[in-house]
Amino acid sequence: QVYDTNFSFAYINSVYQKAFGSPIPFSTLIKQPVQATFQEQLVYKNQEKYKEGVKLTVENHYLVPIKKSGLVVFIGEKDGYGKTVIIQQMDGIDVWYGGLSDVHVKLYDYVEEGSLLGEVKDQSLYLVFKKEGTILDYQDYLS
Repeated sequence: QVYDTNFSFAYINSVYQKAFGSPIPFSTLIKQPVQATFQEQLVYKNQEKYKEGVKLTVENHYLVPIKKSGLVVFIGEKDGYGKTVIIQQMDGIDVWYGGLSDVHVKLYDYVEEGSLLGEVKDQSLYLVFKKEGTILDYQDYLS
């Protein structure tokens, strides 16, 4: 069966977490709480329009932070963007992070804002913002 609308798994996860206190049903089995060690904001030197989004010039071996919390819905190759991770944010916006050399998340992980997504080695990070298949103006989402 083919679906023509997005289902916000990230939103469902956030509702579940509010109701039950954890996205993991067996969180009581964990002895010590896990704490984030990487809390960063997106930093870049330059931006320029690229295909459906933006190309950001970043430092060599740049560790890419996640812009907003959400669910990892795709990891793979995208034409023109290279290794790409797509995160569906709780607001329904899908953010493509392209040009990655290493990925530090897994498919269907719930990821927090500011946590480590992966690494860019060649100074080019590509971002695309989409909602329900419509391309959004990247300038509204870069801060």
